[in-house]
Amino acid sequence: MEVPETRYTLSGDVNIAYQVVGEGPIDLVFIPSMTHHVELVWENPSQAQFFSRLASISRLLLFDKRGTGMSDRVAGGTLEVRMDDIRAVMDAAGTERAVLCGLGDGGPLCALFAATYPERTTALVLINTTPRFVRSPELPWLPTRAERERDIEEVVRRWGNREAAAEFFRRGSPSATEEERQSFARVITLSVSPGSAAAYLRMNLDVDICHVLPLIRVPTLVIQRTEIEVLDRRNGRYLAEHIPGARLVELPGRDFAPQLGDPERLFAELESFLKDVVEGEPWEAEPDRILATVLFTDIVGATARAAELGDRAWRELLQKHHETVRSELGRFRGKEMDTAGDGFFATFDGPARAIHCASAIRESISELDLEVRAGLHSGECELVDGKAGGIAVHIGARVASLAEPGEVLVSSTVKDLVAGSGIEFEDRGEHQLKGISEAWHLFTVVP
Repeated sequence: MEVPETRYTLSGDVNIAYQVVGEGPIDLVFIPSMTHHVELVWENPSQAQFFSRLASISRLLLFDKRGTGMSDRVAGGTLEVRMDDIRAVMDAAGTERAVLCGLGDGGPLCALFAATYPERTTALVLINTTPRFVRSPELPWLPTRAERERDIEEVVRRWGNREAAAEFFRRGSPSATEEERQSFARVITLSVSPGSAAAYLRMNLDVDICHVLPLIRVPTLVIQRTEIEVLDRRNGRYLAEHIPGARLVELPGRDFAPQLGDPERLFAELESFLKDVVEGEPWEAEPDRILATVLFTDIVGATARAAELGDRAWRELLQKHHETVRSELGRFRGKEMDTAGDGFFATFDGPARAIHCASAIRESISELDLEVRAGLHSGECELVDGKAGGIAVHIGARVASLAEPGEVLVSSTVKDLVAGSGIEFEDRGEHQLKGISEAWHLFTVVP
């Protein structure tokens, strides 16, 4: 098949390579597992056939993740940054809303996108994926972190060895022919460096979207092949049980790669789901319910400082404080929700941006000889007349109330969503938040 035209779009200052294939009735963004190369994949007959089939029933958007393939070879970035890349590709392709289809480690990214940007998500398809990659009390069947680390070390040690890459692919997809294994090996070794691959795989060890799943409100299909050596079938069941209204399809088969084994049956399920989405009752996103990160800040010792300075001087200082905070909110795409006295309440569409903003506010305010405390939480917010409310906001406020002077304190949900950001945390233990039934694990951001 003729290779589709590769185009570029900027996501921030990073060039993202993408392709648009087909003219179907619905736009679909496909996020592959691990690495990808938008041109080399078309040299693999089974992969080319799979994408051609997708393009026959959709307008298919493919792109190389930052750091891989034909996109700029920069650090892979957090889930938050990679969501920005998806939006950049959609914008460049003139796509307002799309089906997000994630394979393997592309699944958590798609699920998080659907929860954060429901107004841009038509539906969600998760194929052979998992909400996290290392063992936890909720998912005790997953490998331990130590086991994952050993696997990563082995992958990096043998990087560049085509036979080793082909064997890796054979283990996950035993139906692959020798030609298909060699084709995969060529794509993976030419599309990413060993250091970048290791960084990407290690970033995934900290990914956890379990708490995001109940917040997904779009039509969802979970496809899980049940005999894959490297993937437990319980992952798909967990996803379907925790995403409201999700449809679970378990298929026999040992192949992780959807284009291998029995691709016709998998494709039939996918095609049926997309047909239902296109022909079914129009589904509209709930613009008043979004996944967001809330930030609360307030000045430490404000009452005493006001008494010391007097009303006029305090008003002038408070005005400078407000200008400084609003400047930092603008830099990091924060939305001011409320201002009460010396405190600010804002929301963000990404937790890393919220943490960076809180840290920047702390540093900037210190130049005014003031000290602030900050608290952050990520969760579902209800928007009423443009103002955010709901339990997530209450939790964020309670977290902020426990912050020490000069501290940026976050809930465990925030920490879980910033894997790969380089942000470091110190454990502050579990706390019972006032008015909240369950205890929350809190962490302080290391300056």
